[in-house]
Amino acid sequence: MSVSHDKYATRLALIIRKLHNQERPSDDELAEEFNISPRTIRRDMNERLSFLPIKKENGRYMLEGYALGNLSFDDLKNFAAISGIKSLYPTLSNEFISDLLNMKINHTYQINAFGFEKINDRTKEFQKLNVAILHNQTLTFKYNGKPRSVKPYKLINNNGIWYLAGDEDAKIKMYTLQKVQDLCILDKTFKVDKKTLEKIDKNEANWFSEETIEVILEIDKPLIEYYLRRDILPNQTILKQSEEKLTLMTKVTYENEILNIVKHALPHVKISSPTYLQEKLEDILQTYLKRS
Repeated sequence: MSVSHDKYATRLALIIRKLHNQERPSDDELAEEFNISPRTIRRDMNERLSFLPIKKENGRYMLEGYALGNLSFDDLKNFAAISGIKSLYPTLSNEFISDLLNMKINHTYQINAFGFEKINDRTKEFQKLNVAILHNQTLTFKYNGKPRSVKPYKLINNNGIWYLAGDEDAKIKMYTLQKVQDLCILDKTFKVDKKTLEKIDKNEANWFSEETIEVILEIDKPLIEYYLRRDILPNQTILKQSEEKLTLMTKVTYENEILNIVKHALPHVKISSPTYLQEKLEDILQTYLKRS
């Protein structure tokens, strides 16, 4: 996630928290606190947060009572980050968004690390998946050309790519949202398995492997502690470790997933294997430099 996007998401999260705590800030107060113009604050309220039931009385903002609940700051920051997908929230109803605010954000979403892919053409599917997860409804869809029947557990944004985590034939699998086709919600409901949910929350799920790419990364000293402290990669495995270099193995579902991760960590991360991915990354960087 870029620094500018992180500041943007943090600002929205702080504003939502103020409203959620029943504070009644004004344009000028928020502008002074975040060191931006009152005009930008008005844009936050009228455009970026327009999906929320916010009202303004006597120059002060407040949140409608029915949208209030007990949320942590991490919940709010995750929600603000999700709301940053400009192509997504204009079509989501206020009632639906309020549902997410009322203690359901952790159940539905998991955000890992950087950025977001554009899902302009998948807004309806995204909302359908949220509804199915919230109501424990079984899904059917096509994935890699094959019909699937899945119990949906969570939507996961892992390093900018959206996945559906679900149970198919008693196995936890991850499905790239962009590859889900012919999505249908069934009337059939299921009982959430706590152990399955815990595995997903701990990032122990098996990433869907029909087109899995095994990738080995070399991480230089400045980022070693960061990669050891956080599970940046899905099911990352330490192959070798020294004070100067860390070698990790991971499995990804398609190339852009790992390329996005490495681009955010340059110049301290290199793709050791497969070599064609490192070459592809270098070609992307060369093209960018030529355009600069």
